Amino acid sequence: MGANPTLIRLLADGEPHAAESLARALGTSSAGLAEALGALAGVGLEPRADEPGEVRLAAPLDLLDEAGILAALGAPARARLERLERFDEIDSTNARLLTDRGLAAGRARVAVAEFQGAGRGRRGRAWLQPYGAGLALSVGWRFAGTPATLGALGLAAGVAVLRALARLGIDGLELKWPNDVLYRGGKLGGILAELRAEEGGAAYVVVGVGLNVRLPPATRRAIVAGGGIPPADLAERPPGRSRLAAALIDELVAALAEFAAHGLGPFLAEWRRADAYKDRRIEVREAERVREGIARGIDADGALLLEVGARTERLSAGEISLRAVA
Repeated sequence: MGANPTLIRLLADGEPHAAESLARALGTSSAGLAEALGALAGVGLEPRADEPGEVRLAAPLDLLDEAGILAALGAPARARLERLERFDEIDSTNARLLTDRGLAAGRARVAVAEFQGAGRGRRGRAWLQPYGAGLALSVGWRFAGTPATLGALGLAAGVAVLRALARLGIDGLELKWPNDVLYRGGKLGGILAELRAEEGGAAYVVVGVGLNVRLPPATRRAIVAGGGIPPADLAERPPGRSRLAAALIDELVAALAEFAAHGLGPFLAEWRRADAYKDRRIEVREAERVREGIARGIDADGALLLEVGARTERLSAGEISLRAVA
């Protein structure tokens, strides 16, 4: 049983609500309400009963507003946007758009969700984020051809994410090769770019972005326990999630159009300025191989340059992970 979106909307203000009123609004019995409340745990929400007969969420939710997102978009993005879908709950926004067909070159489709049941990061890792605690957003785009540096699209998307956050007054951000967004040393978000080759040399891509807005402590602990980078969020200065979604769509669509015309080149300088590991000693893991070296930035094709002794290796994104060495 999935979480009941009507119940979530009723509880989103974080205020206490009479259980009897909730059951009446849902058209169900006390037992039915209890079942619906129990299902909230499956999407990471914590209903509480501070007083007998009352229910509230542990924290209020800033739910996404589809109309608000569309209204906040700039004219260039609106002109290229064919469709925006908002989901209460979905397996994966990337998976949703990867099944799409018939998109014209230079046009975009967007999927955004309150909760992803099977959100993914790189290397098949799960993306943990409770309902309404962050942003899960994907943009589908069809290139007329296949850009020469298409494998580096995630780097361009990282620059687009930083541009969007800067518009909202959020600074102090860095990028970790190939596709992590860092904030104050913690992982604020990640980018997953996926490709579907098409006939005639065209390429259809889906760029997914996951950002943390307000993570509960239990999720933080679960991420660290799973071996992930300690997370960061925007809880100190949370932007409205609909505003954040609109800014991301604006910048991602603009970046995709720019990438289609000019490749990675226009993004290189910004990416290099935001490079979290430039000139730092790092550990690189590739399959069973582990080695250390000095990160020397990225080349014109987006490959990581790793100085190991007297030689410099060129690493392409794939089944590679890296971390700074203290």
